[in-house]
Amino acid sequence: MTEIKPTNCHFCGYCCAFLATVEDGRVIDLKPDPTRYPYDERILAGCRRWRMNLDVLDSPRRVNYPLRRAGERGSGEWERVSWDEALDDIADRLADLREQHGPGTLASMIGGPHASFWPLHRFMSLFGSPNNMGIGQICWNPRIWMDAITFGWTVEADIVPGLTQALFIWGTNPAQSDNSAFWQTIRAVGESDQMTLVCVDPRYTQIAAIADIWLPVKPGTDCTLALGMLHVIIGEGLHDAAFVDEWCHGFDELAEHVKPFTPSYVAEFCGVDEGDLVRAARLFAAGRTALVSGRGIDQVGESVAPTHRAICCLRAVTGNVDRQGSCILAEASDFVPEVDFEMSDALTPEQRALCLNEGVAPLQCFTGYELVRAQTEKLGRRLPMRYMTSASPDLVLHAMETGEPYRVSALIVNATNPLLTYADTNRVYKALMGLSLIVVLDYYITPSAAIADYVLPCAGAIERPIFQIHGGVANTGYGGPAAVAPYYERKTDYDIFRALGLRLGQAESWPEESLAEAFAAQLAPTGWDWDDYCRIGIYHVPPEPEKHLLPGADGQPRGFATTTGKIELASELLPKLGGQRLPEQGPFMRLCSPALVAAAEARGAHHVQMLTGSRKQPFNASMYLENPKFRAGTPGPVVEMSQKMADDLGLASGDVALLTTDKGQARFTVAIARMRDDVINVDYGWWHPENGVPSAPDFGGIWESNVNTLTSCALQEHLIGTWAYNAIDCIIEKSDEPLTW
Repeated sequence: MTEIKPTNCHFCGYCCAFLATVEDGRVIDLKPDPTRYPYDERILAGCRRWRMNLDVLDSPRRVNYPLRRAGERGSGEWERVSWDEALDDIADRLADLREQHGPGTLASMIGGPHASFWPLHRFMSLFGSPNNMGIGQICWNPRIWMDAITFGWTVEADIVPGLTQALFIWGTNPAQSDNSAFWQTIRAVGESDQMTLVCVDPRYTQIAAIADIWLPVKPGTDCTLALGMLHVIIGEGLHDAAFVDEWCHGFDELAEHVKPFTPSYVAEFCGVDEGDLVRAARLFAAGRTALVSGRGIDQVGESVAPTHRAICCLRAVTGNVDRQGSCILAEASDFVPEVDFEMSDALTPEQRALCLNEGVAPLQCFTGYELVRAQTEKLGRRLPMRYMTSASPDLVLHAMETGEPYRVSALIVNATNPLLTYADTNRVYKALMGLSLIVVLDYYITPSAAIADYVLPCAGAIERPIFQIHGGVANTGYGGPAAVAPYYERKTDYDIFRALGLRLGQAESWPEESLAEAFAAQLAPTGWDWDDYCRIGIYHVPPEPEKHLLPGADGQPRGFATTTGKIELASELLPKLGGQRLPEQGPFMRLCSPALVAAAEARGAHHVQMLTGSRKQPFNASMYLENPKFRAGTPGPVVEMSQKMADDLGLASGDVALLTTDKGQARFTVAIARMRDDVINVDYGWWHPENGVPSAPDFGGIWESNVNTLTSCALQEHLIGTWAYNAIDCIIEKSDEPLTW
């Protein structure tokens, strides 16, 4: 029997729609479905990833059955076991460890949006542990926190051709990280005379190539750049005085604060042209301006929160908040918000007190969350609790290493590869090797799965339904149904955590028997049923502009959900947590000791700034490296540098460069790129699946060209608890040793 069924890709966050040809329960063909979200055939026409879906469904590398470690940890010896045997043993061991060490003994790690993470978070909440780790502090949380504290909720860029006059792309390159609908929008902007495009990035990216102004800012100086733009705008009287007078708190303080940030000072400090800086500031204030930022400013350590706060101030003083064509406050979800589905309120006060961030990262913890929640709930909105209280890897690793303040002895890894993607690989490896229990949910035996006690086969795209809501901070969800039941013995993440929960006494909290039923329950308050949603592929209620002018209970404009009811240029909340009332530039993370630098420079090596983690199509972090077509174009990881830097170091394209910090060493192939002369850009997430199933001692080649052997997850910023992947230093020099690959 042959059927045509709707389904979705899951190789990026867009989850594009497909029509699957299904024969006897197996998918034999796929084709794009432009009748469902994102409705644009051009997106898939330019995407190289979606064609992998058929191959991945039945790849010989897929894990299809539960596997239990049969030899020493990392030995590569596995035995197949039944689901009941695996889940019974995992549940029993977790219960024993909780009895010995308390519920905080269990930690978890997540990665990018390739699973529904609320099932894991629900399981953790009901188990009683606050120790979920992720990438939020260096990817999403800083912007969400600072938006919520400054405006009372998150904002999203509202790019409207013919209305938006300028678009700033700051610290992100959607041509590589997005490569989809948004990138097509930006390309159209670059080709149009109706909108001015400004790119803020140390590298000459595809965005910079089509921009009217490229500001090649020194990594980590973005806060100073924004303060310099504010100096120009306020000093020249370009701010929206009426909006500021009515809706902004602390303008006079901000005006005084930015006086020292003159164009000449900022241009020198940030390494940009003074004329371009002034021109960009004037453009920002000239009309309706939209701004999109990314991981480039989320990963600069101590300056993370101040940078986002300074950008919030830029939006506010120019009147570009809650305004069509600039940025709009997102709506609350009509569907059940993620904060309810993750059940974090089930944590008792005693379990919340186990949060390792308390007193160390005072915003990224339950104390900080409740302070912000008290504000956002004024307008009926709540941030997802698990993301915004996720534990610092530095603190969890310390508890694994020392047993202080209590013993963390078990770990669940869901849809991530921490030996490649978490900072300080050597430390992560040593800490994980000492655990009593590691359980990994994944498609493949990755280097991280190679050191697990159990590897559980996870259902992927086409085998699982999708309702992608990005934390539930807006009134949007998209995706669709599974085309087929999971192949072999794979299970969805929901099925796995529900089954563990049932074994650990959580039955009342897992009423829906399947992920599709759970999604249907989540949609129920909207009046839509699951079938309606699957036919359309998206539930979306466009946000209304100027919500701050809507009448409140007293008939007066409701304003913003902050302490003062206004946009807080000077924050009244952050000083309560030890944060800054006004944004200030922070210091840079240093990974090279003076002794290391002196010895390196004595032998002719250079001490430079390093960027890591920039996305490069068609790869994504440590994923898709097994694809031979992809690897033909990029066989291995590279370190990009300007021609001038290469000449100074005696390097040419294709040479091997050795990178060193006090944390370790790694080697990369040299590539020449247009970028700042004092910065290198290093690929990350590289291992070598072609070497076979990873095992000790090389674990798929993770020690040779893994930039995270150089990095540190040590807390530098003590508000959100971020660490640095950008604006960090390293030693670079030529290497005569060939790369093994």
